[in-house]
Amino acid sequence: MDSSPSSDVVTAASGANVDRYRTWLLVVAAGCAAAGLLAFPFDITVARWCKQRPSPLPGDLLKFLNLAEAFAHGLGVTALIATLLASDPALALPLPGRPKGPRWNLLRLVGAAAVGGLVVDLVKVCVERVRPNSADLGGIESALGTFGKTALAGPLEHAAQLMSFPSGHAAAAAGLAAALGWKYPRGRAAFAALAVLAAAQRVVTSAHYPSDVCFGAAIGVATAAALVGGRPPWPQSVAESRGA
Repeated sequence: MDSSPSSDVVTAASGANVDRYRTWLLVVAAGCAAAGLLAFPFDITVARWCKQRPSPLPGDLLKFLNLAEAFAHGLGVTALIATLLASDPALALPLPGRPKGPRWNLLRLVGAAAVGGLVVDLVKVCVERVRPNSADLGGIESALGTFGKTALAGPLEHAAQLMSFPSGHAAAAAGLAAALGWKYPRGRAAFAALAVLAAAQRVVTSAHYPSDVCFGAAIGVATAAALVGGRPPWPQSVAESRGA
């Protein structure tokens, strides 16, 4: 391993970049939470608009948004991570003849997509909110009326009808985008765009209110900020990888 001063300086700089990125993620998480608070007064209006049939959105746009859900869906996330595992040596498991990158990188990607969703599930168990597709939106005057069972348009058929707050899909998409942005900095804008599209799909299809996806995204990004801390992605620098 090359322990030259230049290698140490580059490694230290990489670590500083990770700390700055983590701080930026925490700012984004706080911004998402603030957006969730600001969205509450508009939840019902937006939900009513999205619940119109036929949909007010063009069919091609709806198809595009539905495809974006794969970035937040368990099966889609699994397929994406499996593709990265097969193509990126930095995520590769220690197999014969294959470079051995730190396996923590893979665990961080998986954790960023999954842990935020688990936190969201805990909140869902404690906070009942009727999903827009199960609510009688015509009889609700404010977003507060969607909490509890009184807003149900019909009999309660399954518990998921009361699990609108917050959005697990938005948490998974935002957490995955944040972790991918840590591992692949050049793609941060694209990852963020996919997360936004996945969150928008949940609102457009009447699965969630705008505030649900904002708070879900806040949880996902905050979780990712904790998981991507520590060492920067492997290899940390050209100088270090050459000295390995």
